[in-house]
Amino acid sequence: MDFLKNAVKKYTETSLILRIVVGLVIGAILGVTLKSWTWVGLFGTLFVGALRAIAPILVFVLIISALSTGQSKLDRKFGLVLFFYMFSTFLAAAAGVTASFLFPVTLKLGEAAQSDTVPQNVGEVLQNLLVKMVENPVSAIINGNYIGILFWAVVLGIAFKKIAAAETRTMLKDASEAVAMAVRGVINFAPFGICGLVFSTVSEYGLSVFKDYGRLLVVLVGCMMFVALVIDPFIAFLFMRRNPYPLVFRCLRESGITAFFTRSSAANIPVNMELCEKLGLDRDMYSVSIPLGATINMDGAAITITVMALAAANTVGVHVDIPSALFLSIVSTLAACGASGVAGGSLLLIPMACSLFGISNDVAMQVVGVGFIIGVIQDSVETMLNSSGDVMFAATAEYSTWIKEGREDDLPTFLGGKRKVEV
Repeated sequence: MDFLKNAVKKYTETSLILRIVVGLVIGAILGVTLKSWTWVGLFGTLFVGALRAIAPILVFVLIISALSTGQSKLDRKFGLVLFFYMFSTFLAAAAGVTASFLFPVTLKLGEAAQSDTVPQNVGEVLQNLLVKMVENPVSAIINGNYIGILFWAVVLGIAFKKIAAAETRTMLKDASEAVAMAVRGVINFAPFGICGLVFSTVSEYGLSVFKDYGRLLVVLVGCMMFVALVIDPFIAFLFMRRNPYPLVFRCLRESGITAFFTRSSAANIPVNMELCEKLGLDRDMYSVSIPLGATINMDGAAITITVMALAAANTVGVHVDIPSALFLSIVSTLAACGASGVAGGSLLLIPMACSLFGISNDVAMQVVGVGFIIGVIQDSVETMLNSSGDVMFAATAEYSTWIKEGREDDLPTFLGGKRKVEV
């Protein structure tokens, strides 16, 4: 019994990143050498399932608790977060357009994919967002509808703040702490989950996914890496006037790795909230901005929509001029905000972008089919960019405010402050 306790203690005291790297390596080795061990993939299924199950409850409870017991003022910091999310998504769409002009891609199209739920225009996307907002809150939690969860949590949080007794607020605070503790327990099993996810990916796909669509993947992934390592850090530098890369790499390492393998911004919400706590951010702020980011901070989705739509245009011989490309960037920015926070959520918005150039839905759905083929890489990198950006911009908004207020000492040591951040 003592041996087991000591083993658990040693496991939990070891750096989570180190544990995840070990799980990643083991999963890759098993995926190559022991493909018949399909039970290993179950760890990944259980891990992602647990994250998706706890995330809606976590968001709902945390927001209600934050608004009912905290200061609940959505001040300049929150406005900055919204600006960062939307501006970076537009710049990402523009980067996708630019890359498509510099490195034009054509596709080999096969049979059309089928779907009955493809949005046809931006108006329909925005309408769907409004409808989701007023969905029954219980249904929203069950279905993982974060727009609805956010809306009802804000409504109930404000109501509790106005009418609830002190005991009720204490109960809500205790509930949020209990859910956060459950989340930490789930995240402790991340190494096993990552091992299972890597095993499933490697054993099923290997490296063959690069063979037929290598050029398209290079353009997509290259754009996403450019946004993650150049555009987003530049935005952070403009506001913090500090070297942003320690923060960028911290977010990519602790949020991006798990997002890459879960391929779901929604499932990564608990991981991001845990990271925000480590970075010393205001809980009242990140409990709202992180789930909101999982819905509207969609740099990777904007890149996917623009690059795939322009690849379709090149394939069928449609000439796209600069004004049309600029309009595509704006439309893609708005549409990306409606992309679902789950794997492959951006792909079903490609037909809407293709419709701007008169490309038939039949051809557009074939492009969607190509997207699902390369999705094992494209969607993983897309989610890594989106989810790590949620934390980075939340931190940038908070830290830049502290700097203006003369609170440089409150910054983490890697940004020149005195706060020691947990590794």
